[in-house]
Amino acid sequence: MTLENLLAIHRLQRFEPDAAGIQRLLAAAERNLADASIPALSAENRFDAAYKAIMQCAMLGLWANGYRTSTSQPGHHQTAIQVLPKTLGLPADAVIVLDALRKRRNLNDYEGDAVSDAVVAECLQQAGSLLTHTRKWLQAHRPTLLA
Repeated sequence: MTLENLLAIHRLQRFEPDAAGIQRLLAAAERNLADASIPALSAENRFDAAYKAIMQCAMLGLWANGYRTSTSQPGHHQTAIQVLPKTLGLPADAVIVLDALRKRRNLNDYEGDAVSDAVVAECLQQAGSLLTHTRKWLQAHRPTLLA
């Protein structure tokens, strides 16, 4: 499914990005990743911060391509993650891992399932990799949004 198809079925909306907004969201992702690395926080809070950084990177990919998710529609996190190959050129195998973390987040948020240290470590690693990838993609494809 293309981004245009998702726009037509109201999963995405048009969005006009500006450099200041992109830079604010990028800085927020960096802060969340830093917070997720604080050992004194609970595993759940570290996981939440790392997952938030993942979502912020996914939003950056959408914004940089002139879209945003329709947050009034259910499944906007899933949409943002699943279009990463189209927005940031992320490989499909990476998306599978990120989507598994999204499902893990839902179990924690909506059912109270505990988050293990191993899951926190995986989420931290994935968030760090995606943030690095996002920065490089923006520099290569939308450098004016970083100026």
